[in-house]
Parts: sequence; C-alpha cells; structure tokens
Amino acid sequence: MGSGKGAPDHWVAVVKPGRILFEMAGVGHAEATEAMRLASHKLPVATRVVVKESAVMEGSDD
Repeated sequence: MGSGKGAPDHWVAVVKPGRILFEMAGVGHAEATEAMRLASHKLPVATRVVVKESAVMEGSDD
C-alpha cells in the first residue's frame, strides 16, 4: 500500500474569461500600458488592457 500522496508537482489557478488580473493606480496611462504589455508576455493566456471610464475623465498623462 502507498504511504499517502506525493509532493505537489505544480500549482494551478483557474482564471475564467473576463477576470481582472491586475489593477493600477497612480501612474500615467502610457507607463501603465507599457508595464501591462511587458507583463502580458509572461502570462500563458491572451490579455488586454481595459481603462476605466472615470480614470479617463479625471485626466491622464497623455
């Protein structure tokens, strides 16, 4: 008989479509977009940047 379960081989996080992964505040639009673009290359899924409407209305660095 076995002596229980083995050590975890890897971790999995289920991320459903439409889920927000990251939020940013306090940086300019161009800088935040570039940071998210660079981060998206590290993720194994397709991503897109979504800008909150009120953030655009309040003003941005662009």
